[in-house]
Amino acid sequence: MERVIERCGGLDVHRDTVAACVRVPGAHGQREQHVRTFGTTTPELLVLRDWLEAHGVTHVAMESTGVYWKPVFYVLEEAFTCLLVNAAHIKQVPGRKTDVLDCIWIAQLLEHGLLRGSFVPPVPIRELRDLTRHRKGLIQERQRAANRLHKLLQDAGLKLASVATDILGVSGRAMLGALVEGTTDPAVLADLARGKLRKTLPALRQALAGRFRPHHAFLVGQVLTHVDYLDEAITTVSEEIEARLAPFEAHLTRLDTAHGIARRTAEVILAEIGVDMSVFPSEHHLASWAGMCPGNNESAGKHKSGKTRKGGRWLRTALVEAAAAAIRTKDSALGARYRRVMRHRGHKKAVVAVAHAMLRAVYHILADGTPYRDPGPNYYDRRHAQRVTRRAIELLERQGYRVVLEPAA
Repeated sequence: MERVIERCGGLDVHRDTVAACVRVPGAHGQREQHVRTFGTTTPELLVLRDWLEAHGVTHVAMESTGVYWKPVFYVLEEAFTCLLVNAAHIKQVPGRKTDVLDCIWIAQLLEHGLLRGSFVPPVPIRELRDLTRHRKGLIQERQRAANRLHKLLQDAGLKLASVATDILGVSGRAMLGALVEGTTDPAVLADLARGKLRKTLPALRQALAGRFRPHHAFLVGQVLTHVDYLDEAITTVSEEIEARLAPFEAHLTRLDTAHGIARRTAEVILAEIGVDMSVFPSEHHLASWAGMCPGNNESAGKHKSGKTRKGGRWLRTALVEAAAAAIRTKDSALGARYRRVMRHRGHKKAVVAVAHAMLRAVYHILADGTPYRDPGPNYYDRRHAQRVTRRAIELLERQGYRVVLEPAA
């Protein structure tokens, strides 16, 4: 097999050790390989880098093992061309007949150009990604705290959630604060309602009549304190994200023009895929990398329904949430796509199809530097006029009609 890289290295990364193999030219045209094990502390990784440089290595490959690859990759990326390889891709390469060390096998595959590197964003995007994921974790924890609060109120026989839309709103917080302080009179609690909630005072008095004991007051106070902490933490992280996104404000503004993509969703998308779309050959490659495109399930020339493969859950979650908002827009191509797919595939698959279309649009927004332009609800009909006509004729023929087409004047 043709050799592509003369001096390369393969790394088998574990939590505490890194097994390294370098393959370099030897005497009489033969290949030499050297194997050595290093620790994963920073001083040990610097020794690994010096060892690779001493052998004249130009390319290094490693598997994406959990989060253990990160410190190794970050130390080596400035000195070598580093490839982060999906372990599933290495497993699919045939020819491994013996149980050799993983680092040797990785080095051999890299030597012959059989490995494909994964997308690793630059440092500013990586740091932004850490921040947005941390904020998402805080938001999820706040929702869990709110759910615990709902359970406590149900345990105390208070049906506040049946009347108030948000029990952590202004009126709900006032009532919960009064309950923690010892006020249990339903009339007094209901009188703390503000705004539109005051129109439901009789229902509020009935809902707030329960068995709220000091035990519940203590637990509710603890949950409210935790919610306050989470709100403050979310605000602090959001301010840090806003400061980090200052250089990318133009990209955020363009992303915000797409249906369903709000400011926070645009921040997540930018943190997950970056702004440089040249790393993806096309919008189809981006959708495949994100795991948002249909799976390939073909047999005997027949295309069957294929599930989307696993991708980044953070990007997928943001896109699905944006798609759920986009399908509510009237007179838009995304809403029309949802209604067209939903009739045959159901709600969930239709939302994923809309998310797929949105990601492809995001690619062009970032690659071309242009805002989103909605092609209109009849875009599919215009693009596939013959297909739409054929399906309409087939539908009428199944109903027992004979269809004759005549061009309109």
